[in-house]
Amino acid sequence: MENGIYTCPMHPEVQQKGPGDCPKCGMDLEPLTVQLEEDTNEIEEMTRRFWVSAVLAIVIFISAMGSMMWPKLSDTLIDPKSRQWFELIISIPVVWWGGWIFFVRGWQSILTRNFNMFTLISLGVLAAWFYSVIAVVSPTIFPPEVFEMGVIPVYFEAASVIIALVLMGQVLELRARSQTNSAIKLLMGLAPKTARIIRPDGSEEDISLDQVGIGDHLRVRPGEKIPVDGEVIEGESNVDESMVTGEPMAVSKSIGAWLIGATINGTGSLIMRAQKIGSDTMLAQIVHMVSQAQRSRAPIQKLVDIIAGYFVPLVVVVALGTFFGWYFFGPQPALAYAVINAVAVLIIACPCALGLATPMSIMVGTGKGAMLGILIKNAEVLEIMEKVDTLVIDKTGTLTQGKPQLVSITVNEGYDENECLRMAAILEHSSEHPLAEAIVQGAQKRGLALGHAESFQSVTGKGIVGVVEGHKVAFGNVQLLESLGIEAGKLGKRADELRHDGQTVMFLVIDGEPAGIIGVADPLKESTPEAIDSLHALGIRVVMLTGDNQITAQAVASKLHIDEIQAEVLPQQKAQIVKQLQDQGRIVAMAGDGINDAPALAQAHVGIAMGTGTDVAIESAGVTLVKGDLRGIVRARRLSVATMQNIRQNLFFAFVYNTVGIAIAAGALYPLFGILLSPMVAAVAMSFSSVSVIANALRLRSQKL
Repeated sequence: MENGIYTCPMHPEVQQKGPGDCPKCGMDLEPLTVQLEEDTNEIEEMTRRFWVSAVLAIVIFISAMGSMMWPKLSDTLIDPKSRQWFELIISIPVVWWGGWIFFVRGWQSILTRNFNMFTLISLGVLAAWFYSVIAVVSPTIFPPEVFEMGVIPVYFEAASVIIALVLMGQVLELRARSQTNSAIKLLMGLAPKTARIIRPDGSEEDISLDQVGIGDHLRVRPGEKIPVDGEVIEGESNVDESMVTGEPMAVSKSIGAWLIGATINGTGSLIMRAQKIGSDTMLAQIVHMVSQAQRSRAPIQKLVDIIAGYFVPLVVVVALGTFFGWYFFGPQPALAYAVINAVAVLIIACPCALGLATPMSIMVGTGKGAMLGILIKNAEVLEIMEKVDTLVIDKTGTLTQGKPQLVSITVNEGYDENECLRMAAILEHSSEHPLAEAIVQGAQKRGLALGHAESFQSVTGKGIVGVVEGHKVAFGNVQLLESLGIEAGKLGKRADELRHDGQTVMFLVIDGEPAGIIGVADPLKESTPEAIDSLHALGIRVVMLTGDNQITAQAVASKLHIDEIQAEVLPQQKAQIVKQLQDQGRIVAMAGDGINDAPALAQAHVGIAMGTGTDVAIESAGVTLVKGDLRGIVRARRLSVATMQNIRQNLFFAFVYNTVGIAIAAGALYPLFGILLSPMVAAVAMSFSSVSVIANALRLRSQKL
């Protein structure tokens, strides 16, 4: 992540060194890298301008309203001409100091042809102010019917109050926008500042976190935060990982367990080996991923951009139409009515709420997900997730714990059970297959001595072959037997019985003869049944992929009420199956955790990687579940629905507000009710429209998922 680079929340493609204004929308640029200590200079400067402008605007407002409400008393105290000169002088610092930043941004928008809210504000305020200045300085150029009590009505109070109200809106908006990054700031603030290192001589001392190196031994005392990511090498304890997983239950940790930096140790004492530090820690990766997602653009934003591109020119046309309509067809003083209503149209038609509707919800939604252990790669994924109707799940490591265990051994006559297990374990010792570890550990628990295989060869999707102590040994599924031209015999019937029990069965062949079968079972995660039921409640069809035999797959599917199974699937076929479902018109999400899942994760509309899986799988996915719990998919779906609903609410409000507001400002209610919209009221409505959109987006922080 780059330091000193600033970007626009509404237009993330706009980036530059140092602070400034967005050339497209005029908004203040924000640091690309979220800072824990926020720079408050901008808010302080805007607040200062607001208070000075507000005080002076109130003085002008009282002067103007006094002449309208108590004309005789006002004229006795000060004659109308002198009062107008007084208002002109007081309005100069409000308009030209308080509103200068708006005029600069408005002028830039004209030069770059990126018309925005500041274009309209500048046109409206300057039209009202210059009209009033001319009326005071050269009143003779106006027709006689415009005069009232010897002077022409002026609108210094409107121009000044509009500036003050827009400044107030900017202050409120800046404060509200700073809250949208609260999730990232909270995560960044969780990292401890120091770690307690154990030196080779056994001495201990506290060092700053940036001094920790890979391989260092660190002590974590009861109640302390885990300093970095690493492995437990001594001690036992329970660790609160809720800050990255969203799960309130503490997780038991013992030797060999993985620790996540910034999580909180319980009552036990641990010694860990640092393995990931700095930007490689999970916390740093989460912060980076959330920052990237918050700056991404949802597809729905494209429509908004197209509309916004035509919006400002259309408003200017409507304002001109309003001016000429009132001037030629309105009551006297027609010119005054024309100016004031045209200004009201320009002021109320701020497109800022429209532009903020999507990015603010995306920022808050992705931050909310991060706090629950759901990492969203970009806004497009968040939008598509709402539409998913089919979830393809890899069985091992996703539905199951991913830690297969040796369950049964059946051998033919003339073969010893332990010897068959030993031969299989020697062959599997060279394999990286998830089931290999279960076979090897099973043999080691029985105290069997393991040697090394020769001529080891892996047969993708079928098994392995090699030479063990002079014997040709093959170990794998029934497809391996078929490829070798070997009949399973009575072992085939026994294999079916074990598969009905949910076991994965592998055949052992020694010197061309079937010697036995070994059954391995991978226990289901405790949360899996609840997650599948919740997915069904959301209307999602669940499809399970597995390399297991059809019978074994059916046994697991029956327990979980899975809608469809695809058994005996080779790794390279997973992406094809996802593609077939997509060709049927389904919106497909794929959940997996292995390297062989990466192509399918990339093929799916939304790839969901279990955080407990491989880096390749996580990189290929659009959503990462830190805990690796299927209930995270349910939460991700609910988060997507909530965020998209929030965006639609914002867009609906912005469209309705602008449509109704412009019509009223143009005078649509005047013929029936005699109601006109003051430019000052228009400024209030415009300012709070943006704040209300942000406030609605912030509601996502309290959304229950």
